Amino acid sequence: MTLRLTPYLVMDGNAKEAIQFYEKALDAKVLYIQTFGEMPENPEFPIPADAKKRVAHAMLKVGETDLMFSDTFPGQPHQSGNQVTICISTNDMERSKQIYESLQQDGQVNMPLQETFFSPAYGIVTDKFGVTFQIYTEGQN
Repeated sequence: MTLRLTPYLVMDGNAKEAIQFYEKALDAKVLYIQTFGEMPENPEFPIPADAKKRVAHAMLKVGETDLMFSDTFPGQPHQSGNQVTICISTNDMERSKQIYESLQQDGQVNMPLQETFFSPAYGIVTDKFGVTFQIYTEGQN
């Protein structure tokens, strides 16, 4: 089993600009970038036109460290200064469930742990100290 913690920066529509900035400022290398418009379409929840160019997920390599990015979906709250979350990645679904359950104690569920098109178990929780974690399970769903 692997377990990895990665800083995750959530931007408000300017993730592409931030990625370009960090490429130059930190000599970062873009490993992956996908917009909301490039994601599989769900007919029940069509993607609004103003969301299609926003970054759904990106990963940069800065030295030996991964740095993840996304934009908020239009209408989601965003407060500058509080946009850093921590992504906890594991390849063990039971471990993901355990971490998720532990972190939500006296905290707040932002997104229930669930299967998504990119993960067999993914969820977002803010712990009782106000720290937001994204729990990401690697592997096929």
